Amino acid sequence: MTTQTPVLDIYIGYDRHEVVAYHALCQSIIDTCSRPVRFTPLNLDSLKQYWAREFLPRQSTEFSISRFLTPWLSGYGGWSLFMDCDMIVRADLAELFALADDQFAVMCCQHDYVPRDEIKFLDHAQTRYAKKNWSSVMLFNNTRCRALSPAHVQSASGLDLHQFRWLSSETEVGPLPLVWNWLVGEYPHNPDARIAHFTLGGPYFKAYADCDYADEWRAALGRTIHAD
Repeated sequence: MTTQTPVLDIYIGYDRHEVVAYHALCQSIIDTCSRPVRFTPLNLDSLKQYWAREFLPRQSTEFSISRFLTPWLSGYGGWSLFMDCDMIVRADLAELFALADDQFAVMCCQHDYVPRDEIKFLDHAQTRYAKKNWSSVMLFNNTRCRALSPAHVQSASGLDLHQFRWLSSETEVGPLPLVWNWLVGEYPHNPDARIAHFTLGGPYFKAYADCDYADEWRAALGRTIHAD
């Protein structure tokens, strides 16, 4: 295991079509985390000086590729967490960072499933590929991820990035318990889920307003606009 700095660096995908998701996720982290956190939204508008990659129709979010800039944005030092925005955190992320293991370059929940639906939120096609959703929560050992330079992230194929082909060996990808990326709608309701991932569509979309953990998400959203 590795020694962590007091502040947890958390990078979150930001999509202009799901702005509310980003803020509710951040609130859920603030509500549950026992250590200081530092949020960085991966907003393409603020990455323009480094980012010229064409957005492809098969990308379901604006951060499909930019997530792999996390180690570079972290100065290739320490450990950083990347998360999709369509999530709610139900446990202390300090516990997740405590799982960081220096023998790995990146750690993630290694799902073994085939999506059941052909279409997900906003009528995006549900793309099927090996290691689906592995990259939606990634704990990066940034020093060992120097291959993820802006130039490489700009030019590599989406599959090469999402399937971790930028590493010299698959043995550099360490496992995390699935409860840290519990796929809502793909997995049954789990009261012990640490992170609920609304991978098919979040409660902020009418079609998914009654999905598992939706009430918890709405409660987190409510706290973002609370004032006494």
